[in-house]
Amino acid sequence: MDLLQSYKDDTYDSSPSQSNVDDSPRSSPNSSPLRISLPSKSSAPKVDETMLSLNLVDTGRPLPKPIDPVQHVVAFNPTYDQLWAPIYGPAHPFTKDGLAQGMRNHKLGFVENAAIEPFLFDDQYNTFHKYGYAADPSGYSGSNYVGDIEALQQNDGASVYNIPQHEQKKRKLEKKALQKEEEPENEERKPEMENPASQEWLLKNRKSPWSGKKEGIQSELTEEQKKYAEEHANKKGEKEKGEKVEFIDKTTFHGKEERDYQGRSWIAPPKDAKATNDHCYIPKKHYHTWSGHTKGVSAIRFFPKDGHLLLSASMDTKIKIWDVFNSRKCMRTYMGHSKAVRDITFSNDGSKFLSTGYDKKIKYWDTETGSVISTFSTGKIAYVIKLNPDEDKQNILLAGMSDKKIVQWDMRSGEITQEYDQHLGAVNTITFVDNNRRFVTSSDDKSLRVWEFGIPVVIKYISEPHMHSMPSISLHPNSNWLAAQSLDNQILIYSTRERFQLNKKKRFAGHIVAGYACQVNFSPDGRFVMSGDGEGRCWFWDWKSCKVFRTLKCHEGVCIGCEWHPLEQSKVATCGWDGMIKYCGSTDINQ
Repeated sequence: MDLLQSYKDDTYDSSPSQSNVDDSPRSSPNSSPLRISLPSKSSAPKVDETMLSLNLVDTGRPLPKPIDPVQHVVAFNPTYDQLWAPIYGPAHPFTKDGLAQGMRNHKLGFVENAAIEPFLFDDQYNTFHKYGYAADPSGYSGSNYVGDIEALQQNDGASVYNIPQHEQKKRKLEKKALQKEEEPENEERKPEMENPASQEWLLKNRKSPWSGKKEGIQSELTEEQKKYAEEHANKKGEKEKGEKVEFIDKTTFHGKEERDYQGRSWIAPPKDAKATNDHCYIPKKHYHTWSGHTKGVSAIRFFPKDGHLLLSASMDTKIKIWDVFNSRKCMRTYMGHSKAVRDITFSNDGSKFLSTGYDKKIKYWDTETGSVISTFSTGKIAYVIKLNPDEDKQNILLAGMSDKKIVQWDMRSGEITQEYDQHLGAVNTITFVDNNRRFVTSSDDKSLRVWEFGIPVVIKYISEPHMHSMPSISLHPNSNWLAAQSLDNQILIYSTRERFQLNKKKRFAGHIVAGYACQVNFSPDGRFVMSGDGEGRCWFWDWKSCKVFRTLKCHEGVCIGCEWHPLEQSKVATCGWDGMIKYCGSTDINQ
């Protein structure tokens, strides 16, 4: 009790309450025990800052204030020393090894990047595993080594890949000794090697299946071999003959007679075929289907001026012409291409037409008789063909080729008179403008180029970052505008005047043509724009307001082409990859 009392007197100050407690008898068993409050102590380990301070004093820099790793926001720009200052206090509670997240770039801590060539690493790695020594990676200068120093001295510091000369000589001698030991065994096995029935002979004389053939005099063929060679030659000859017969130009007339009782040809237009008025109407429904092609139809063209016949080119290598006014039957089939037909075009009077196919040939046909007048080819595929629209230049042919050129032929002589070579991709369209003195071409290089006819120099080059490839271009009836089908699902309008500017106010969209060369066209009066799309629909837009006027579901697959009848203002023909040609109108079939 005396010790407690002395401890109390030394530690605590006297107070009235304490004096009352002290006056009470402490030896009473009923009295409450004396409560002693000890000073608080921290369990955190003490950090020795002496060495850190001395190091910083030596460098002459102030002691950096560390950043709390728990702190999420730093209100100032810390220095490098503050970011990498040691952490004071206990270990980090949220890490296994007590290292803060900022002090690690690996799950085990901080790893310093080092660069070493793979060959050097393999050299030292294999040397250490074989000889027990290697170059010191901490400061490799060629003289510092770690590992077995005695082995290092014995081998003069040689590595696995640096064999000394005496070692090389030793290996050569060992190899020669092994060869001498094997020679007696080979002499004993010589009789077995000469015996074809033994395994040794087979091992010695076997050859790889890829070894060269033996050169020797060819012996005469046996009767069976001669018979087989004759049969093979006959089959090959029959096959070649069949291919030649298949590619011969021929035609078939399907009508009743090629001339009527008055001696007029079957391609002569009817005399009563005249336009009732100049106002066009949007078709409402389709009321006739031509289905003679076995594959997709790639292009259709109405007979010029009258439209009483419809020419169609198909991927089944055939070209057909159909009656539009009377029987609506196929009148003639033209067969001359060996592959799919790409494009067709009529001459101004319709008596002749041109066709191009993927067999790299351009054929000039007589519409009435079906005979081929001439054939042109450069060895490349012609994607588009065009005749000069002038009456005195109907013998001039322009073809946009797959080798980035526009080739000009004189069909009378059959010679190439000009080449327009400026595009960077296959040429897709050729459109004559400015009273046929110039023409505009589009290509897979996503550009438009304007040429002076007969001069192979570009007078206008149009290429913008937003432009896409334009596989189809059509001229407005007033010849002042060009409608270009762009592969970003819109139709762009360009002026045909001197500057050939884009009309930003006119843009026709809503259809889906990305990936398809759907053709765009105008109504004869220029009031409507129409185009097919990839979903088999035919779209009609109003030219002034650019709004969608109507859509017609015409085909099951892609609606690739559309043509407005030149005389009947409400009739439209469409073709698609389903092999069908649809004829649509706003009147009934009986009218």
